[in-house]
Amino acid sequence: MAIKITTADYRALAALRHRIRVFLCEGDAAARRLGLEPQQYLLLLAVRGLPEGMEATVQALAERLMLKHNSTVELIDRLEQRGYVCRSRNRDDRRSVLVSLLPRGKKLLEQVVRQRITELRAGGQHWLMRWKRLWNQD
Repeated sequence: MAIKITTADYRALAALRHRIRVFLCEGDAAARRLGLEPQQYLLLLAVRGLPEGMEATVQALAERLMLKHNSTVELIDRLEQRGYVCRSRNRDDRRSVLVSLLPRGKKLLEQVVRQRITELRAGGQHWLMRWKRLWNQD
């Protein structure tokens, strides 16, 4: 049985997608204000925000960022040159390289994330309520 797609469904989906795009653009701008390229910020965030039990290997980071392996390596190279991350060999598998945040990278990431969390807390509830209203009307 096919579901009926209403005008409200289209509006809710469009509004959600718009809000996500705005949130992402604002995040890019916040990173740039602190001297980071958006992809650099996303890599730092991916390292710090990996699910519990997942190691920050180049492969895992490439998958999380939806980048090719070589693009991820280049991104890590740039962040390592700036003193934000370091690489080390995995003790369990010497073929695997782990990426970790250095204090300078942790500090910079925290500055961007603090701005983003503040914005999300301030505007997130508003958008959630708006989305619910759009979804429930026809």
